[in-house]
Amino acid sequence: MAPEPGEPKASSDDAVLQAQYLRSLSSFEGIMLAQIEMKTQMSNRLNWTIRAGLILLGVIAFSILILLLTLSSQINRISSVVVNINGHFESITTRMDSVSAAMGSMEKQVALMGAIDRSTATMDTEMAEMQKQMRRMGEDVGGIRSELSVVKDEMAAISSTIGGMNAEVGIMGREMHHMAKPARSINRMFPFP
Repeated sequence: MAPEPGEPKASSDDAVLQAQYLRSLSSFEGIMLAQIEMKTQMSNRLNWTIRAGLILLGVIAFSILILLLTLSSQINRISSVVVNINGHFESITTRMDSVSAAMGSMEKQVALMGAIDRSTATMDTEMAEMQKQMRRMGEDVGGIRSELSVVKDEMAAISSTIGGMNAEVGIMGREMHHMAKPARSINRMFPFP
């Protein structure tokens, strides 16, 4: 019969192994705690970065909203000025039609003056008719002068309207330059390639 195996005896090697095991276990625990701490710090930093990014995006959205509101108000002003200018141009067109009609009447009256060469026998009668025609021409010239004066006034009104429009465009340029300051500051803070 074979001898029965006895209980294993504790050796000094087992104590050393157990001490090494405990040291390894505590080192592993320290490493795991350090990794957990590092992940916690990284997640905190990520949260703060996300919050800062959201705030920055909110500021950019607010700036874009203000810029759009400014542009829409300027576009409304420019459209009202353009409507005003269209009204002036329509008035000028009517005045020019009146001037054209007066010029046509003058051409007809000047054509009547050719009859003087053909009718020397009836010079007195023709001279009286010519005086009447000259009086009508004088009235037509007066009408043309008054129409040209009205056209001149309309052109002055257009000039002042265009001057106002130039001032509005200058104000819009300054406002856009002022609105672009936050974007330039952001570009300086976060330069993108």
